[in-house]
Amino acid sequence: MIGFRRPSWWALLLTVAGALLFLRLGVWQLHRADFKESLLRRYAAAETAAPQEFATVAATPPADSFPRVRVHGRYLADRLYLLDNPKHDERGGVEVFAPFELAGHGPLLLVDLGFLPGNGNGKTPQLPPLPSTPVELRGLYVPPPPTGFEMGGNALARQTQWPKQSIYLAMGQVAADLGRSLYPRVLALDADAASIYVREHTLDLSMPPARHRAYAFQWFAFAVAAVVILLVLHRKRPPRGR
Repeated sequence: MIGFRRPSWWALLLTVAGALLFLRLGVWQLHRADFKESLLRRYAAAETAAPQEFATVAATPPADSFPRVRVHGRYLADRLYLLDNPKHDERGGVEVFAPFELAGHGPLLLVDLGFLPGNGNGKTPQLPPLPSTPVELRGLYVPPPPTGFEMGGNALARQTQWPKQSIYLAMGQVAADLGRSLYPRVLALDADAASIYVREHTLDLSMPPARHRAYAFQWFAFAVAAVVILLVLHRKRPPRGR
């Protein structure tokens, strides 16, 4: 029967430290997966929640929830922004955003009107006119679209006419372009069967729960591999026959 040699103290220490680190990282990934799933459940539940007054969450929205709110004011209908990289089953088109001035003024609220499918010719879809009179809006108060590195810098500053189009929509750039401060989140309007816009809002997570669990499995596998490597390196070999 093949036995094992006693490992050196540094080999044992290195293996134990590595295995514990890998286990800790795996557990952390599982916790992140649970947290993301909780966020998704809260997001889904918020879509059917009773609307609350916007003033209660406007400046300091709760970090881990998505209030459904109602607001009163008017659109700045001639200041539309088009996000041209939305994910809607790889359909061409744009996500349309409009600044909204609340009654009593103050910061502007950026409203996500929804997705407008393309017409197949690569041109910007025809945008339906917005009401010029005061309206009440209802929807989810959600984080703004994620941003990334934009080649060439601020695309909004280089355009002189609206609607302005960009692959990213950074709130700071929009605020500078409008010359007005913005609320920290955007209003994703409730679905409306009568609207030309497609409002299939989903929570845009940088990493979904399934990927966190996949990484957890990898870290746990590394922990097992560290122990196996220690055992293999310190296995006694049978003596060679003469």
